[in-house]
Amino acid sequence: MRPAQGGKQSVTRMVSRYLPILDWGRRYDRAALSGDLLAAVIVTIMLIPQSLAYAMLAGLPPEAGIYASIAPIMLYAVFGTSRSLAVGPVAVVSLLTASAVGQVAQQGTADYASAALTLAALSGGFLLLLGLLRLGMLANFLSHPVISGFISASGILIAASQLRHLLGIPAGGDTLVEIAAGLLSNLGQANPATLATGAAATGFLVWVRRGMKPALLRRGVPARMADILTKAGPVLAVVATTLAVRALSLDRAGVAIVGAVPQGLPPLTLPGLSPALIRELALPAVLISIIGFVESVSVAQTLAARRRERIDPDQELIGLGAANLGAAFTGGYPVTGGFARSVVNHDAGAETPAAGAFTAIGLAFAAAFLTPLIHDLPNATLAATIIVAVLGLVDLSILRRTWAYSKGDFAAVAVTILLTLGAGVEIGVATGVVVSILLHLVKTARPHVAVVGLVPGTHHFRNVARHRVQTDPSLLTIRIDESLYFVNARFLENLIHDRVADDSPVANVVLMCPAVNDIDFSALESLEAVNRRLAELGIGFHLSEVKGPVMDRLKSSHFLDQLNGRVFQSQYDAWRALTGAPCRSAGE
Repeated sequence: MRPAQGGKQSVTRMVSRYLPILDWGRRYDRAALSGDLLAAVIVTIMLIPQSLAYAMLAGLPPEAGIYASIAPIMLYAVFGTSRSLAVGPVAVVSLLTASAVGQVAQQGTADYASAALTLAALSGGFLLLLGLLRLGMLANFLSHPVISGFISASGILIAASQLRHLLGIPAGGDTLVEIAAGLLSNLGQANPATLATGAAATGFLVWVRRGMKPALLRRGVPARMADILTKAGPVLAVVATTLAVRALSLDRAGVAIVGAVPQGLPPLTLPGLSPALIRELALPAVLISIIGFVESVSVAQTLAARRRERIDPDQELIGLGAANLGAAFTGGYPVTGGFARSVVNHDAGAETPAAGAFTAIGLAFAAAFLTPLIHDLPNATLAATIIVAVLGLVDLSILRRTWAYSKGDFAAVAVTILLTLGAGVEIGVATGVVVSILLHLVKTARPHVAVVGLVPGTHHFRNVARHRVQTDPSLLTIRIDESLYFVNARFLENLIHDRVADDSPVANVVLMCPAVNDIDFSALESLEAVNRRLAELGIGFHLSEVKGPVMDRLKSSHFLDQLNGRVFQSQYDAWRALTGAPCRSAGE
């Protein structure tokens, strides 16, 4: 009977791992429901104008933004592990979508919308595959400075691209230079009514972000209510400018409006699956997936840490993959976890992912009944919403901070920013990925290596260049502070050969390995070459402080049988054995 029970528990744990809703759902109570409902109301109010605006940024009809915020949120609530992450359209992914889809279809056509669905499906499939293979650690290959640089540059590009809607002029371009040239060449065609509307909306939204809550608190409004009203600020801008268009007939004065938006729930859609289209969008889908996952996991981990909770990056891949597949089949486009809305969701009191499900219900209600109300919404207001939101992403102080700390990281950030602004987002993000990997390879190709000696009166060994230590001319101890693999194997081989050349008095070489977590086959061959070379010179080659897993792999080869020296458990044991020093207690 016990084996049967154990098997049942094992299956339950496995199902719960892939369906986290079964874990938190069984503990759901009235207190959690209250917190989730309040958070859902606030986030829904925030998401309505944001969804419309980000759809416009992606080059899609406004309803696509709302559609992309319904099924994806529902699916993430089932498969995701973060209690606060709010999934949906975000600025950077919307920009990447416009850049990728714009290369295969004309904006405003059915093919464009179909290609956006395909991009979401490819992204979802890629994320889901990574999650099932438990490859969440791949996000670590993108360094934070590079991601920060890319997001900052994207924020500048996004804000610049929306200025045409504030001015009411035709302009385009994929790079900052192209956008600036288009704006300058058409500046004389600026529409005064559009400019007034956009400037008013922008000014109001900036005040909402910085001054509305303090102003409400000064007037005695309770803190909770002041916070809710502040989050609803963009909706107030939408309502005010829409009423202004209707009252003053601003659309007749040239103010571009959203127009008719289909009323109803998200439709069932089928992504384009032609081989040619998939080939065109495969690489952009991978880049969007990586950027979206890194952004989402960073936000989720930050918010989880506030509650002393944890998230599972591998399961997050599955949750985001399911969300993107949901978008692909319900008229949306690629989505991920957004920083601003997730913070709002967390601060508003969301207790479980059910808050996201309630948000989706609110958005579904809006899609079914409220879309006629936004017919006269000015595009300039949506542009203002985007500009104010994305400028908060721009953090050029990363350049100053990386310059002061690491010139290599500074170079990576600077190159990513310049290429994103000057060559476009796809080249920028691709460069960021490549630079992140190159930085890792460069750092590990020339690892920190120290010649060490004994700290007098102790059993500890430290760098001879930094500490006053005891050494012996006949003994060379090298400590390597990195795992050994094909990238740095030859570096270590050459270093040891250089140290023992030119009639050196060295009789024994010890490779101290406390930081070596792995030795791959290329590194093993280099160690064998070092062993043969030192044996020819009559020099003993020894290892010390080798970790158990590394030792297990060495034992599976012939290296230890051919080693002309010994493997010591501690460096102090090697010191005593090879210098003939008497045994003494630490501190003696």
